[in-house]
Amino acid sequence: MSAANSDTFAQQLQQLRSDVIEQIRHQRGGQIGRAEAAVDRHDVQSGDWAQFDGERDLAMALDQRETEELSAIDAALKRIANGSYGFCTNCEVEIPAARLHASPTTLRCLACQERAERASGESHATL
Repeated sequence: MSAANSDTFAQQLQQLRSDVIEQIRHQRGGQIGRAEAAVDRHDVQSGDWAQFDGERDLAMALDQRETEELSAIDAALKRIANGSYGFCTNCEVEIPAARLHASPTTLRCLACQERAERASGESHATL
C-alpha cells in the first residue's frame, strides 16, 4: 500500500477513534460511568429493579462493544505503522481500498471473511 493511501486510512481511523471516544464521553455524561448515570436518572426507590437491571445490562454491553471497537481501531493503526495494513491476515492478498474505506478495521479480504463467517456459523449451529 502506498504511503499516501496509508496516510488516508490513518486519518480515517484517527477520526473514527476520536468519534468513538467522544460518543463514550457523551453517553457517560462526563466522568461518571453509565451504570452510575442510570442510577442517577432512575429512582431505584420506586422498586423498579427490573428496569434498573436492564439499563445496567445495556450499559455494560455498550461499554464492551465500544472497548472492542477501540481495540480494533488501535490494532489497525499498529498495522499501518508496521506496514501490514491493507493485507488479509489469512491469505496476505491486498484488500481492495473500497473495502477498507467501508470497514477500515477489517482484517480479511472478502473471500476469507466469508469463509470465516461460514465456519463461525457452522460452529454456532452445532452448539
